[in-house]
Parts: sequence; C-alpha cells; structure tokens
Amino acid sequence: MSRHGVLGVSTSYPQTYDATVLYPIPRAIGREHIAWPAVKLAIGVDWWQAFEVSWLNPQGISQVATARISVPANSPNIIESKSLKLYLNSLNLSEFASWQAVEDTITADLSNCVGMAITVQLFDLMAQPLEPSFLIQDLPGECIDTALDDRTTKLELVAHPDARLLSSVREDIASEGQDIEQSHQLYCNLLRSNCPVTNQPDWGSVAIAMSTQISVNKANLLAYILSYRQHNGFHEQCVEQIFADISQYFKPSKLMVRAWYTRRGGIDINPCRVSDLALLPKPSRLVRQ
Repeated sequence: MSRHGVLGVSTSYPQTYDATVLYPIPRAIGREHIAWPAVKLAIGVDWWQAFEVSWLNPQGISQVATARISVPANSPNIIESKSLKLYLNSLNLSEFASWQAVEDTITADLSNCVGMAITVQLFDLMAQPLEPSFLIQDLPGECIDTALDDRTTKLELVAHPDARLLSSVREDIASEGQDIEQSHQLYCNLLRSNCPVTNQPDWGSVAIAMSTQISVNKANLLAYILSYRQHNGFHEQCVEQIFADISQYFKPSKLMVRAWYTRRGGIDINPCRVSDLALLPKPSRLVRQ
C-alpha cells in the first residue's frame, strides 16, 4: 500500500461514456438475511440524488445538472454506488445532442442495470422557481436523539443490529388501553452504518411513522437505531431491516420507514419502505445533504 494509505490507491475513471461500469447487486442477497417476507420489503422507492452530473453539448461546452433517480423497491437489483459514480463521470467529456438525450440515456442504462424501468429527472441549477424537493426541508415529528440522555449506564457498542432492544416496549402496554391505536411520527439523526464494500461509515437520518396499539419507548427505539453503528449493510438493506424489526415488534397497521443518507461521491441515497404504496411520501432533501 502507498505511504499515503488509501489515498494512494488509484481508481481508473472512464474518459468516455461507458455503461459497462455499472454494477448490479441482487436485492435478494440482503433480504435473505431478514426474517420478514421479501414481498413486504419490496413496497417503496429508493431515491438517489446526484449533484455532480455533467456532459458536453454539441458546441463542446460543459453542462451541469442535478439528478433524481427513482428506483422501485421491487426491482431485482440495486446499483453499487461507486459504479454509479464512475458511470456518471463517464458522461463528463462525452457529447449529447440535448438534455433529453442525457436523461433518456441514463434512464435506459440504469433500468437495464436494476432490471426494471426506473425514473430519472434532470434539474437545471438556474431554473426558477427551483425544484421544491431539492430545497432544504425539516423533518416532521419528534426527534428522539436525546431519549437516552438520562441513562445511568454506558450504552454498549454491538457488532450487529439488535432487535431485542425493541422487545421491552411491550412491557409498557396498559391492559385497559391496549386496544387504543396511536399514531407516531419520530425521527433520529444518529443513524450510522458501514458500507459492506469499503467499510467506510455511512451517516443518515431515519424517520419512522406508524400507527400501533403498542406503546413506544423512545429510549429503546434510539438504542435500537444506535445498534447499527458497526453494522455492514447497504443503505437499502439497513432500512429494510429496520422496517422488518419495527413490523415484528410493533405490529403496526400502517408503517413508513425512510432514511436520508449523506452524500458520498456526489450522490446521496434515500430508501423508503411503506406498508402500503398509498403511504409513500414525496422525495425531499435535508440539511446534511
């Protein structure tokens, strides 16, 4: 290894348009380790937001745009994120006749990679009014980031997500009120996991909206989210594991689990899983993105 460590490891970037660098990863690889029906994990969307999209127009002038890529959760594959970065970089010095030609090309290539039709939207940085969903938004609901501040013992670092941390919430059910369903809208900015390819940390915010008869212990829920800190998993797989564990322990009639991961290589990934497509929200962007 170079004396500069990983900084000395070079990567070969394509200099011209090259769709062959895209690398599909079967969703089944992650879902086979989750104790929940795969069909219930396949309701939702993965929004990829890219901020380093560029190509040449017929005059040889660089064009720039932001892009939103919407991948259905029931697609056979996801795209390895670094391969998407390399693919987008391959457009930088390649000529396209129009913005629509770029959008059509990306749509066709990524659809082929994930094995299903996806949606790609390019946005002009100078457009007025700006695309609302690209403006910084606040998360609705209650933040649980401080729910463990009164804890008297140190929270242990665990190697893998521990769903048992959720189980004690059932002790909080009052016998006379257990038939009353309540709606909860909670979020946490402390989600951290590791990329299974590079082992680099991935940071994000996660929101949970659900209707359940089981009372919610926010401290236990936060401890559960923090149990992902040393877990190696793709963004989509982490959200699906959270969705499965919340489903199992809270038995909600309605559930949405959604994450906004911070940008890497000019791309942020935002998976969302819902119990019903009618609950699917609009894409959005947070301050850390």
